[in-house]
Amino acid sequence: MILGRFWMRGRDPDLTQAREAMVARDLKARGIRDPRVIEAMRAVPREMFVPPELYREAYADRALPIGHGQTISQPYIVALMIEALALRGGETVLEVGVGSGYATAVLSQIANWVVGVERVPELAEGARERLRALGIENVTIHVGDGRYGWRDEAPYDEILVSAAAPEVPAELAEQLADGGRLVIPVGEETGTQVLTAVIRRGREFEAQALCSCKFVPLVGGDDGLIEGRTAAPDGT
Repeated sequence: MILGRFWMRGRDPDLTQAREAMVARDLKARGIRDPRVIEAMRAVPREMFVPPELYREAYADRALPIGHGQTISQPYIVALMIEALALRGGETVLEVGVGSGYATAVLSQIANWVVGVERVPELAEGARERLRALGIENVTIHVGDGRYGWRDEAPYDEILVSAAAPEVPAELAEQLADGGRLVIPVGEETGTQVLTAVIRRGREFEAQALCSCKFVPLVGGDDGLIEGRTAAPDGT
């Protein structure tokens, strides 16, 4: 996937340098190894996905507010989550919690197709506008309750959830293809959260803890959850 020429004409040299520094400092130096993920993070201008007043903070390795009580995740966490999906380029990916569309844009550079679900209509429309401006066409964004995914286009090769649930939502797990991965923060909003990769093997689900994290909650009730067998964390 090649970003639209629109963006190439409007580059800010200082932010291009900041993006390169982010890739070196916050991705490669912290263990991100997948070249597809590194190149996708290098290609996508994060400054287009933050509020104008935070433009110059776009490449700080921290979450930033985007309105409606939501945030754009720090670059390292975005890269770690997408690397954990182990994408190879032909997949259809479900993203729950599109927000400003940043992770969606990164996913679009690797996956064949991205289906996004965002519960806040204003955020969904803003994400669509940014993706159109960048010439990204292999994404569809729906407004809906992310706890229930988007069954119309299931099953999905991989699923990325950018909000925390107390346990893995069963409806999302059911929309995962056999052999696929679901990456989700698991835990309460005020307690410990663990970024977790869930692999589907037939009717069984195997969960592996990746690292501690902090995400806004996946809004909804506490019904429809599954328990996963969790391995020891690889790191924090």
